[in-house]
Amino acid sequence: MKVVSVMTSASRGGAEFAAISLLDALSGRGHETVMLSDQRGIVRDTRVREVPLSLGPKLSKRTWPRLVATSPLLLARLRRALAAEAPYDVLLVHFKKEQLLAAALPARLRARLCWAEWGPVPFPLRHGIPNRAFARAGADVHAALAVSSGTRDSLVEAGLAPERVHVVPNVVSAGEIVADPEAGLRLRRRLEIPDEAFVIGCMSRLHPKKRNDVAVDAALLLAADAGAPPVHLLFAGEGETEHQLRERARSLGGAAHFLPTPGRRAPEVLSACDVSVFCPSPTEGAPSAIITAMLCGLPCVATGPEGAVGLIAPGTGAIASPENDPHVVADLLRRFRDDADLRCSTGAAAREHAARLHDPDAIALRLEELLRPA
Repeated sequence: MKVVSVMTSASRGGAEFAAISLLDALSGRGHETVMLSDQRGIVRDTRVREVPLSLGPKLSKRTWPRLVATSPLLLARLRRALAAEAPYDVLLVHFKKEQLLAAALPARLRARLCWAEWGPVPFPLRHGIPNRAFARAGADVHAALAVSSGTRDSLVEAGLAPERVHVVPNVVSAGEIVADPEAGLRLRRRLEIPDEAFVIGCMSRLHPKKRNDVAVDAALLLAADAGAPPVHLLFAGEGETEHQLRERARSLGGAAHFLPTPGRRAPEVLSACDVSVFCPSPTEGAPSAIITAMLCGLPCVATGPEGAVGLIAPGTGAIASPENDPHVVADLLRRFRDDADLRCSTGAAAREHAARLHDPDAIALRLEELLRPA
């Protein structure tokens, strides 16, 4: 089976790398996979073949007028690129711009059209004229691959036929993400964190839509517990709200730590923590912060359900309800602070669950069933 995928944007992020991992898992089962992208080198160290294609930035409130004006040019460019790859069995498109353009392709270039969705459909596309255009583009989709149950629900709400929308988790190799206790200990020493301290890790982009303030407030509540071990809060990430978060955590003094985005060193940072807190935005897909923390053997506490439902199973962590309530989050964290055995057993269950859920071979087999022509 030959799968041609189209994914273009002005920058690369988690969705781009997740898409490459998905294609690489298919390549591992003997299929030919091609990625048409303007992100040069994104397929590095994989079995996916890369073909340059530029279709401009992602569709957004800011970019849509320019994309609409240039759509005939973009469609012609996409058509030429796909014709050069024909014949192929599956056309897999990812972002909204490509999904809308693909609907206008000749039938021979979209005989088996599939979508991959890496997060909930944006709210503007769920109503009015934009929704009608989106639903019309999805009418001929053979299968839509939703990265989470929340993403699936949003696609159905936006008008796609429920029987065509399937949850397909991120592909993650458990062998590549493992805890590194020695590196974690070195980091604790460098940050002057006492051995007896309870360390709350929060690996996140520091963005206004992410409720990282809840993690700070919950840590402050735990720090006020009389007779309890000292609490340290470790943020690993960057963004425009860092200053506000530092100010909010000021009373923690030296127990609040802010580190740059760890990238591939995430396991080293997480290995310095006792528990991970995830603070979702309203439009999370399947956050790598949760998956990575679970594979590092940490219990994960989510301050809300978005992106966490389906990842955090019973016995592997907890999801706060009501969401974004610091007192509820603090109570969940206290359970893990006060019971080392619970931390250990929950962390082990979290790793086992994440490794099974994101297994590349299992997901590739599922993809074959969904994508293969009859």
